[in-house]
Amino acid sequence: MVKKLTFEQRQEVFSSAEKARAYLESVRWPDGVVCPHCGGREAYAIAGKSARAGLWKCKSCRKQFTVTVGTIFQGSHIPLNKWLYAIYLMCESKKGISSNQLHRDLGLTYKTTWFMTHRIRQAMSNSEPVMFDGVVEADETYVGGKTRGGKRGRGAEKKTPVFALIERNGRAKSFHVDNVKKQTLQALVADNVEVTAHIMTDSLNSYRGLDKTFSGHSFVDHSKEYVRGIVHINFAESYFSLLKRGIMGAFHHVSRHHLQRYLHEFDFRWNSRDHAYTQVEDVLRQAAGQRLLYRDSARSLA
Repeated sequence: MVKKLTFEQRQEVFSSAEKARAYLESVRWPDGVVCPHCGGREAYAIAGKSARAGLWKCKSCRKQFTVTVGTIFQGSHIPLNKWLYAIYLMCESKKGISSNQLHRDLGLTYKTTWFMTHRIRQAMSNSEPVMFDGVVEADETYVGGKTRGGKRGRGAEKKTPVFALIERNGRAKSFHVDNVKKQTLQALVADNVEVTAHIMTDSLNSYRGLDKTFSGHSFVDHSKEYVRGIVHINFAESYFSLLKRGIMGAFHHVSRHHLQRYLHEFDFRWNSRDHAYTQVEDVLRQAAGQRLLYRDSARSLA
C-alpha cells in the first residue's frame, strides 16, 4: 500500500512530469507493470530518443502502452505533475475548488482546467454497487437557481432537487433527481439500502410506508423538533451544509447537466474523511476505466 506522502515527497512528485509518472506507476502497478490491453504482467520499457517517456511494450499482446492508457489522463497533453497537483487541491479543499482558481494556480486556460476537474470528478465516482445498512438517514434538499419573493426549500423556483443517503457515522451517496415524489425517492432507497436497515427521515409524505419494506422507519417533524433521542437526520443536514457552501462559495453556479459529477466529488470527500491522507492515491487507483471525452461533457462550461 502506498504510504502518505510527506511535504517534501509531495513537492518532489509535483516538481516534474517524470517524477509524477513514476509515482502514478507505483500507485497503479504496486506489484509490477500490468498491460492495460490484455492484463499481461510481462512487459519491457522502450528506450531511445524517439520513444515517448514511460513507454512500455507487452510481451504477450505486443502492444505498446503507458501508465495513462485507459485512465482519465489518456490523450491529455497536460503534464502529469499538474494533474496530480489538481487532484491534491480538489481532495484537500473541503468545500471544493473552482476551475477558475485552478486555472490561476496551474497556469492553464479556464477551458482546460474545467475539463480537468470534470475528469477528476469522474474518477472520484465509485461505480461499484454498495448497499447501505444499519441506521441510514435519507433526506432531500434543493440547490442552485435563484429564489424570488423569499421562497426557500421545496418548490423554490429554478432550484434542483438533490437526494442523499447517509449511513450513521458512515458513507454517503447523493443523487440528482427530477423530483421528490414518493416513487422517485423510495426507488432509490430500495436500490441502495438493505432491508435490514433502520431508515431515518423528516416528515415528508414521500417517505411514508418505508416501514413496510425495511426493519424500521423513524422520522422527525421539523416543525416541532429536530432530534428525538437517536431519531434525527443531522448527518444528512451536515452533508448538505457542506454541499451548499461549496456550490455557493466555490463554484457559484452548477448546471443541472453536470450536477451529478459535483455530487460524486462531495461523496468522495465525505466517504474518505477518516483516511484523508490516502485520498490522492484513491483517486489515482479509481482513475482506470473512467475516461471522459470532452464531447460527452461540454454541454456547458459550468
